Amino acid sequence: MAQNPLFESLSSERPALLTISFASDPTASLGVQLSNHDNGLTNEMFSPGYASVANLITTDDNQATLAQQAGVRIGDYITAINNLGFRRFPPDFKEEELQDVTEGIDLINFAQDDVHNDASAESNGEEELKEKKQQLKDRVLTSKKPGDSYDALLTKIRQVKSSSDEPLLVSMERYSYDSRVHSWSRFLSARNGNVPSAMTMIQAHERWRSEYFPIDLTSEGLQRVLKAHAVSEIDVSEDQEISACVYIDFAKLQSLRSVDIEENEALTDDVIKAFVIYTETLLAKSLDPRRPKSCQFVDLTGVSLKQGLHAKLLRKLYGTFEPNYPETLEKMVMYPVPKIMVS
Repeated sequence: MAQNPLFESLSSERPALLTISFASDPTASLGVQLSNHDNGLTNEMFSPGYASVANLITTDDNQATLAQQAGVRIGDYITAINNLGFRRFPPDFKEEELQDVTEGIDLINFAQDDVHNDASAESNGEEELKEKKQQLKDRVLTSKKPGDSYDALLTKIRQVKSSSDEPLLVSMERYSYDSRVHSWSRFLSARNGNVPSAMTMIQAHERWRSEYFPIDLTSEGLQRVLKAHAVSEIDVSEDQEISACVYIDFAKLQSLRSVDIEENEALTDDVIKAFVIYTETLLAKSLDPRRPKSCQFVDLTGVSLKQGLHAKLLRKLYGTFEPNYPETLEKMVMYPVPKIMVS
């Protein structure tokens, strides 16, 4: 398969769908801890539902829970229970437009019911009934005080589980780390809770994202930076306690510099593109899309102070990073630190 020469942003406002069926084990535990998003807080305004997955629970016998079997991840939102919606606002996309990423679907217990329902609707010509069912699934639930909608969701789950009429069916949506669902709280935090300021910031970021991507990976200048490993990744995949790290080798950047001012300007742009590519890639791998983190290591080994520390490059680099990836930097290390910077 040919590789795509264009690097697209790894985030989207379009969710993926998951469905967890309890048909194979009606009394089983879902196997997750939930986060309550019904607290009346401004950082919840883009949350599509009132509960999301905070953590996956590991059983004592290390058997996979239904959530693990279905591929549930931290940050996934519950939007409906047995096709009754528990949404904060209507969906932006039709269900048929979205990808279903459910793993390990029970094709015997789950699919047969779906086929039966579809066939019944077609044989009776009940398209209107199908639309009403979808409207119920997309139902927006509002309450008079914070906590009521979350409680209603939990009550519905208990009611279905205690009934023998039908197995529990949990509909969920998964959003990428930079969607408004997950990124809004970061932008809000970056503006100290000021909603108008945070909204201006996130809108500017979304304009930047639509204009900056895609990045042409075949660009000669970008290829020089990437092949020189002037910007790359430090692999920390075996240690989940450490966030993935973008590595910047300043000595190699200096070696790529030219005496031509315009060429150096182009080099700066290519370095930033490489930095954005690695930042996007590493943040997209975060186990928790609600709190994506990355580290940055600036290697100053062998850097010639006579050639300067590229202050302009650093300003432009972080002028790109800070407004577009707020609250994602876990740690930045510069090593070794030149004596001139210490003094």
